[in-house]
Amino acid sequence: MNSIIKNILAVIAGWLGGSIINMGLIQLGHKVLPIKDIDLNDMNALAAIMPTLEFEYFIFPFLAHALGTLVGATIAGLIAASHKMKFSLAIGGLFLLGGVIVNYMLPGPVWFAITDIVIAYIPMAWIGGTIALKISRNKDK
Repeated sequence: MNSIIKNILAVIAGWLGGSIINMGLIQLGHKVLPIKDIDLNDMNALAAIMPTLEFEYFIFPFLAHALGTLVGATIAGLIAASHKMKFSLAIGGLFLLGGVIVNYMLPGPVWFAITDIVIAYIPMAWIGGTIALKISRNKDK
């Protein structure tokens, strides 16, 4: 397969795979820790209640962002024909952009925004890229 096409597919697959993990964990979080009397589709209601929520309501969003990025970056790194770490970090950048937008649209506590933006994206993408590189090296042996 052409390396350019393979690299494009790496970004698409990484983004989709990471997004599926992200949304699955967000939905699981809403089932495990439902927010009483809130329509989850009403962004204004969610934005209004976010600053008042306790710590435990931010566990699943953080895990969703971190694990979604980790899985997406690993997938991208495994599929990429070349520059595996760069493609993994690109997935981290895409998810970071989404995280900044979500933190702007649904402003929660400052501690969560900082923790989320600093830990959940680029470091997880780097770990995903490292995993992909190790798996790729082991395949080549």
